[in-house]
Amino acid sequence: MKPTLRTMIGACVGACLFGGAAAAEDRPPPIEVTIKDHQFSPAEIHVPAGKPAFVHVVNQDATPEEFEVRQLAIEKVVAGGGSGEVRLRPLGPGRYAFIGEFHADTAQGTIIAE
Repeated sequence: MKPTLRTMIGACVGACLFGGAAAAEDRPPPIEVTIKDHQFSPAEIHVPAGKPAFVHVVNQDATPEEFEVRQLAIEKVVAGGGSGEVRLRPLGPGRYAFIGEFHADTAQGTIIAE
């Protein structure tokens, strides 16, 4: 029996939906970092080396701030009173500095991949 176009499309959609659900279950919970008084808390976060990670940035200041990891070419502007999420690709073991671009003198931190 020859599969119809409708059957093939249905199979592809089902695979995408169920594959997406499995991927969502495998996703690690985000690491929360708060910006308050132009400082990050915690200022040091740990992620598993070789695996993707997610950072949920919450800005408690009234002004926007940019979460930036120059070594990884990551920039994420987070509005005052807002939040945003940053995906970290799998990192090699090491230390990666992050800053708040708009207040780089006080908003500093480190990602440690181990």
